[in-house]
Amino acid sequence: MSRPFIDRLVAEASQTFRPSGQFARHYARGKLGHDNIFHEMLRRGLLPQGGHYLDLGCGQGSLFAWLLAAHRLHEQGQWPAGWAAPPQPRRLRGVELMHRDVDRAARAFGPQHPVVRVEQGDMNAVDFGQPDAILILDALHYFSHAQQREVLTRIRQALSPGGVFLTRIGDAGAGLRHRICVGVDRLVTYVRGHRLPQLYCRPLAEWVAELERLGFAVESQPMSGRKPFANVMLVCRVPH
Repeated sequence: MSRPFIDRLVAEASQTFRPSGQFARHYARGKLGHDNIFHEMLRRGLLPQGGHYLDLGCGQGSLFAWLLAAHRLHEQGQWPAGWAAPPQPRRLRGVELMHRDVDRAARAFGPQHPVVRVEQGDMNAVDFGQPDAILILDALHYFSHAQQREVLTRIRQALSPGGVFLTRIGDAGAGLRHRICVGVDRLVTYVRGHRLPQLYCRPLAEWVAELERLGFAVESQPMSGRKPFANVMLVCRVPH
């Protein structure tokens, strides 16, 4: 992994949140700089080129700032050898339940951004439309198992052949590493000013079985970096 390039990319992306205040900018810098799922989705080219992406539970829109910054640096000729070309999304739509995160996104991207739209809503209720890629990072475990199944079913129905669902889950079968994961999750939730929720976690095998039952081809990859967590990235593709 090219750390000097990642540092440049993080600096570029986090500047997007300067209008949103110091908390938003520092949060984006920390999240994008140290959470390797963002690095890996670019390095491997996991998102389809030129598409419409839907981020459910998008927070303040850090992913969108990341993708747009990647495109700018690539256009400037700053891109690591061996990395896939960054995606050039036509539309970036985010859905976020927490009003304060939506406000931060609104200040960061402005009301007339040609690509980005972040709206307040519940992923259990909003219309997904017909995107090319759907992402849920670290949020599915906040919903009951019945709600998880309903959301995943609707995601599969929204994606056409070739579409991608990218998510990260915690492997409840990973023992101590998962317990550490849950503790950190609760701490971050509290620090961000949100209510501590009940969690509905599952072992990795159950997540994969559920997704394969819906017709996805599923690839799993550990995604905790050097942290003692049980995070797993699931790349779920709709076969052609």
